[in-house]
Amino acid sequence: MKRMMPLPTDDTVELVVARHTEDLRWLRRVPRTISITVYDKGAEPVLSDDLLAREGLRVSFLPNVGREAHSYLTHLVENYDTLAYVTIFCQGHPFDHAPDFHERLRAIAMGEEKPSSFLWYGFLDETDDPCGKKLFVPWSKNPERRELSTGVLYELLFGEPSPDVFCFRGGAQFAVSGEAVRRRPREFYEKAKKLSLEIHDAAHSLERMWDRFFGKPLIQPSELGVEGVRYLKKIRRLEEGGSWKQPRALKD
Repeated sequence: MKRMMPLPTDDTVELVVARHTEDLRWLRRVPRTISITVYDKGAEPVLSDDLLAREGLRVSFLPNVGREAHSYLTHLVENYDTLAYVTIFCQGHPFDHAPDFHERLRAIAMGEEKPSSFLWYGFLDETDDPCGKKLFVPWSKNPERRELSTGVLYELLFGEPSPDVFCFRGGAQFAVSGEAVRRRPREFYEKAKKLSLEIHDAAHSLERMWDRFFGKPLIQPSELGVEGVRYLKKIRRLEEGGSWKQPRALKD
């Protein structure tokens, strides 16, 4: 199902959801001023009839390849010239990584929060190396202990040596302005989309570098300390140890 979307103005906001089998009833709470595009890679019905009837919503079906990165890049490639003023990218269930996601959407809709360039969503800043040995290899969902090709992917995309570390906000969820997207040509995103299918576990590598697509990295290693981690919400078991810190202000 596709709906024609209005051309963007300086206040349009679009939510892009990369869905597999997640329950999307939470979309009912998305402010009506935010248009929604769902990229569905699952076999189950996507939305109830009342959501399908929502003005400003469209659903596109994609093959189940490349995880959320492929969905995001599909959107950037196909809508490069007509992107919303701000596009928010999220997974089918965004709340595991961003429990305050509904609040952030409301803030965007009310004009209280408007990223001029790029804004991460989530509550945990992390650090990984170009092969994923720090985070990805020991990850419980990686029992085979595969390594990542983050450094290789970075060099193929950006044409320069890979950084020694990648600091990022876990979850691959963010907002970006159309202007920031178009700082790079459409061909850059086409290449990234191609690599998202050719390089094994590329989505996990791209999770570590989305901010670099649209500008300079927002999180510096010195900000995360020797452990390379920063929590941006109160976590009970950490409060006594003083590890909780307030979120940073928005920045370009």
